[in-house]
Amino acid sequence: MDITILVISAIKVVVIFGAVFVCVPLMTWIERRGAGLMQLRLGPSRLGPLGLFQPIADGIKFLFKEDREPAHVEKFFYFIAPLVCFIAAALTFAVIPVAAPVNIAGRTISFQIADLNVGILYILAISSVGLYGIVMAGWSSNNKYAMIGALRSSAQMISYEIALGLSVIGVVMVFSSVVSSEIIAAQAGTLFSAGPFNFPRWGVFLQPIGFLIFVVAMFAETNRLPFDLPEGESEIVAGYHIEYGGLKWSMFFVAEYTSMISFSALAVTLFFGGWQLFPGMGRLVALAPGMWGAALLVVLQILSFTIKTAFFMWFFVWVRWTLPRFRYDQLMALGWKVLMPLAALNIAGTLVLIRTGVL
Repeated sequence: MDITILVISAIKVVVIFGAVFVCVPLMTWIERRGAGLMQLRLGPSRLGPLGLFQPIADGIKFLFKEDREPAHVEKFFYFIAPLVCFIAAALTFAVIPVAAPVNIAGRTISFQIADLNVGILYILAISSVGLYGIVMAGWSSNNKYAMIGALRSSAQMISYEIALGLSVIGVVMVFSSVVSSEIIAAQAGTLFSAGPFNFPRWGVFLQPIGFLIFVVAMFAETNRLPFDLPEGESEIVAGYHIEYGGLKWSMFFVAEYTSMISFSALAVTLFFGGWQLFPGMGRLVALAPGMWGAALLVVLQILSFTIKTAFFMWFFVWVRWTLPRFRYDQLMALGWKVLMPLAALNIAGTLVLIRTGVL
């Protein structure tokens, strides 16, 4: 293999995963800051300038907190369970492009780690691997409460993975591809105009029902309020991670935020044009000639992708601190009795619209 390809791939891995890992502590601050502003909590909004000292205090607490390993656990699986959750959440970002490919010295360089021909299927497959980490954590703890929490968590996540997968099928049908870069490229152009406003050909306008199903399932998949029942915070025990503490427990916490970032980027890729520019941003590129214009285009594409992803990450925080938690029976009823039939009807309706030439 060409050494240049290896160097470029290594740089992309370091930059993209590095950006994801930097976003995790940033999201903890945004979460704390958002909670402090919405619920008038003193620490996150007043501890240090803009509440910046609160996540630092949290990090120090996890670093020095006693990390005891119970004698009755299955040591190997107990140890790797949080790692499985974290790695599964991080790897989903590997096939998400943050900008359009560019040609430099006769070589095409893509702004994603791997442009797989089964990109969306890869994301759905890898994201479901995190379920094994949760089940492993409950089983290896040799604690009946942890095991019950793990089983409850697996039932929730499997249920909503089905709805999540069905919501993506409509997008795949409309854009005739499962490759993430091709789905983004297919969202170029204008869908329709209404006076001075041009509506882009984004998936959210072509698949509004699929988008709503995807968003609801996304909250359940990332274990966020109002669907954070895998953690069971309303119970006396915390669910599948009751026997974890210190850094091992914080790994589940980091995996949750990494999963939030990955699903936010996936929502942008499928429904909001990915790196496609916001309407009107393309005029800025015309102001810069030659190579400067090409470089500016890449910067604007990365900026556009980042802004869209940041919106969904804030949306996670906004929903968590404003909506109450569902009961477990309500959660499962919503998944099986509402979202799945609605997703099936959306697929059937999409097929009819494609056959009739509307889409």
